[in-house]
Amino acid sequence: MLADLLHPERVRTGLTFANKEAALRVIASLLTMPEGTVNEETVYDVLQERERLASTGIGRGVAIPHGRYGEMDELRAAVAVCPKGVDFDSVDRVPVKILVGVLGPRSTPQKHLAALAGVSRILRNQDKRRRLLAATDDATAYRILVEP
Repeated sequence: MLADLLHPERVRTGLTFANKEAALRVIASLLTMPEGTVNEETVYDVLQERERLASTGIGRGVAIPHGRYGEMDELRAAVAVCPKGVDFDSVDRVPVKILVGVLGPRSTPQKHLAALAGVSRILRNQDKRRRLLAATDDATAYRILVEP
């Protein structure tokens, strides 16, 4: 499922974030890649709007910031790995080290929910999270994320 949403250019490792807003800005930027046809500031606003409802920090060092808006024609994902962690107001209060942004069109709410569930399922695997945090480069992290 994640392999269908992810592009190698939307995966970054070894990042450091000063705060939650900085992390969301990076995810917004990654979600516009590789073609840049989606407005980064608009994506950031969509992610921020969702975060105002409740934190998307789901626990175990993982957050899945997400949103939907009309300008999208496809569902997409982006991943940012922050080994030192960032405070994300997560349900378990553990700093977030793995962020998976999901963005899609308003017209496909069922696909959006299915993508969120799929990402959550993948990142429940402790070994997958450990390997992702240990990835030394973006290409390795991408391979870890898309492998069956």
